[in-house]
Amino acid sequence: MTKTHPFITYLESRRDDRGLLAALRRGLGQPPGTVASMYRYVVPWLPGDAPLWCENAYYLVAALFAYHPTEGDKGNLGDHFARARALQGDDTAIERRFTALLATHPDDFSYYLRQAISFLKSQKSPVPVNWHQLLSDVMAWGHPDRREHVQRNWARAFWGRPAKETQTTEEE
Repeated sequence: MTKTHPFITYLESRRDDRGLLAALRRGLGQPPGTVASMYRYVVPWLPGDAPLWCENAYYLVAALFAYHPTEGDKGNLGDHFARARALQGDDTAIERRFTALLATHPDDFSYYLRQAISFLKSQKSPVPVNWHQLLSDVMAWGHPDRREHVQRNWARAFWGRPAKETQTTEEE
């Protein structure tokens, strides 16, 4: 079950606030926490003792949300890419893009994640994002001990078979 983040709930409730979204989009492609227009929307939601990697996650996800404010209620980024693959039919380019994201060094993660969200937004039928899960995953990606856990979960969601399909195969 996805943990609900009050910050994401706040962003979702303000999805139609064009001023807020514009201020947050200014953070796209910028180092987290360096765009003054974002402070008033992000700082009140930061945990008081947040380490830098946690703070960076909030700024990154806020900017990405403002870019693609269509939220989904389940799954992780692996599930979202699997859905895009199902919509397109040809998975070679999608798999290559997804593999590059999984292999990303933490220093380059924001760039590749921005490209991933842009890809999901650009689909003929834009793929919604579970922003609550993404914030949890981005915070874990930045945490020195949890990055591999996120990578494995995304990979299972993208390449794994649904439980029902696995069960049918075992019965045969």
